[in-house]
Amino acid sequence: MEVEERRSIKVYGSSTLMGLGIVFFAGVCLSLFSPALNLATNDQWHTLKDGVPHLVVYTAFFYFSISSSVIGIGLNILFLYHPMAGVKKSSFKAYLNDWEGRQWALLAGLLCGFGNGFQFMGGQAAGFAAADAVEALPLVSTFWGVVLFGEYRKSSKKTYTLLTFMLLMFIAAVATLMASSGHRSTK
Repeated sequence: MEVEERRSIKVYGSSTLMGLGIVFFAGVCLSLFSPALNLATNDQWHTLKDGVPHLVVYTAFFYFSISSSVIGIGLNILFLYHPMAGVKKSSFKAYLNDWEGRQWALLAGLLCGFGNGFQFMGGQAAGFAAADAVEALPLVSTFWGVVLFGEYRKSSKKTYTLLTFMLLMFIAAVATLMASSGHRSTK
């Protein structure tokens, strides 16, 4: 209950089904991102007409950044006036006037932008599957959650065992994917 009081979005009283639905939808969108980017830059399905050049990774990153910004701004404004999960309504003016803690959000956005840009370049050089594997989001986020934010503190031994096996399986999957990328054809 102590953690619940400090959260900006309250969990108690929220719909678990709604939360799982949102997370599932986000997972589907994120899982389609890499194949869509790969098709935009490599066009393996030959959807472009003959003579139309493929997008270079920098152009794809530009369009990705523009569309991400439009969606991000639109969703933020929508959720200011129509919030979910029991958060009180706000306004655009109140949002602009409240700068407490915003530096961390801006830093996160800058880091995400740099990370995505370099991942796009790495994907062009090494293949997008390998670039996604090296990114290793579940592994890194779990590490930060445990080490920096103290998640799973005071959890049972079974939880730690399952967490350890999850991380080991993910590491094995990343290693296998990275090893297989060295055998791809460059023709």
